[in-house]
Amino acid sequence: MNSAPRAAIRIAVAQMNPILGDLAGNVVKILQYAADAKAQNATLLIAPELALCGYPPEDLLFRRDFREGCAVALGELASQVSGISLLVGHPHMQNGKLYNGASLLEDGQIIGTYLKQKLPNYQVFDEARYFSTGDAPFVFSHRGVKIGVLICEDVWFAEPVAATKVAGAEMILVPNASPYDFQKLHLRYDVVQARVAESGLPILYAHMTGGQDELLFDGASFAINGGGTVAFQAPEFAEQLGIVDFVEGAFSGEVQPTLSVEASVYRGLVIALRDYVNKNGFPGVLLGLSGGVDSAITLAIAVDALGRDRVQAVMMASDYTAQISLDDAREMAALHGVKYSEIGITPMFEQFKKSLATEFAGRAEDTTEENIQARVRGTLLMALSNKFGAMVVTTGNKSEMAVGYSTLYGDMAGGYAILKDVAKTLVYRLCAWRNQQSLVIPERAITRPPSAELRPDQKDQDSLPDYAILDQIVELFMEQDRSPTEIVAMGFARPDVERVTRLLKINEYKRRQSPVGAKITKRGFGKDWRYPITSKYFPK
Repeated sequence: MNSAPRAAIRIAVAQMNPILGDLAGNVVKILQYAADAKAQNATLLIAPELALCGYPPEDLLFRRDFREGCAVALGELASQVSGISLLVGHPHMQNGKLYNGASLLEDGQIIGTYLKQKLPNYQVFDEARYFSTGDAPFVFSHRGVKIGVLICEDVWFAEPVAATKVAGAEMILVPNASPYDFQKLHLRYDVVQARVAESGLPILYAHMTGGQDELLFDGASFAINGGGTVAFQAPEFAEQLGIVDFVEGAFSGEVQPTLSVEASVYRGLVIALRDYVNKNGFPGVLLGLSGGVDSAITLAIAVDALGRDRVQAVMMASDYTAQISLDDAREMAALHGVKYSEIGITPMFEQFKKSLATEFAGRAEDTTEENIQARVRGTLLMALSNKFGAMVVTTGNKSEMAVGYSTLYGDMAGGYAILKDVAKTLVYRLCAWRNQQSLVIPERAITRPPSAELRPDQKDQDSLPDYAILDQIVELFMEQDRSPTEIVAMGFARPDVERVTRLLKINEYKRRQSPVGAKITKRGFGKDWRYPITSKYFPK
């Protein structure tokens, strides 16, 4: 005797970009996703982790008014949901404790709420600071199918998946807000495929997208069937309503190709800057355009993020600025069609030296005079920002941040450091990739030796290892926590390792005063780098 056919369900995935704290706006956005999902015959919509309030709300969660506002917003959302089931993430108070929850809403009612069991408390995560731990599975029936719910970190552990299966689940939905790095998507695949293999249950991973301060969320929601096959893959860094059908115990849907590292990082940086500027209400951005690769790729990102009419570039030449730097800056500004200005800094620099001549009498020029030039430039950019409202985007990269090759209140002055987590070698790769899309960076700006142009014939490699070496040492020490001894054992020269790691340690005070910037690696100089400034410990 043939068994009855298994039910078919159409699930919609709201890969959305919420605005943190905009409770009313997020409700409207979720309701629009619900309307669009119904129009495509979906009967179940899944929104990301904490989609109602945005992620991460951080210490807003300590405020009673914020928590109560989230509860009111959830009630308003529930009252307007009809004709479709909605699973949405939100902060949830229960018995005097706060949880990271996901509630099922149907026809004006809150049917039930799942409470997250595994609270990440490492790298950029502080969930144990805010939330209590759930301890029970949540399984609901939808059109004859038993559906389990887990939230983000839960699926990284076998126990919550196994418990959800024991509770009767035939598939698992996982709302997520998992911060981006350019290796994370493949790691997510590995983790979810492992859980599918262990449990035999297909898993749908619904992810947030967009930028929130220094964190990025890349979307790329996906579904994994038994056997580990990818049955659905949403695009990276794009808001989208994804449609996934569940038929005969398996998911099916459109599978978007994954991006190259360069394409993924570039698109992420564009989204990060766009969201930071727009969500905070800045009319546009301005930046110092030196003719070098860092400011060149920063300009390209800014124009791609905001459009040329919202970007201004300023060349601030000194007597040490090469003519080719001026020429390349002018060419880049013309290629992009942005507003472009030139302000010579020599008169101001000379006035500073004149004012300090008595104090500096008998002392040779050194990095002090170099830093004065950088601070003159920073002052000019901040003056333009104050007068016209545009935010200054700094152009320093991760390699420079690591070893302190940046000037406090100079080239570090600004509102957002878009390259803060982008190593110099990756900067070159991004320049080459962006030029493949359309030529916006003169080739010699990429091929000429990098220089701060703060003294005659200055080159970065006069006092640093080659960036190909430096960046590897920084990654091993800073991202992987390898000791100098271990790094030397890998084949790096001891003098290079000792110099780079020493510079990294003694420049922590600078990084504490730098603008926020987009995190694109496993570990950036921000929320997940919490080293003391005052410390006598140094690994050997």
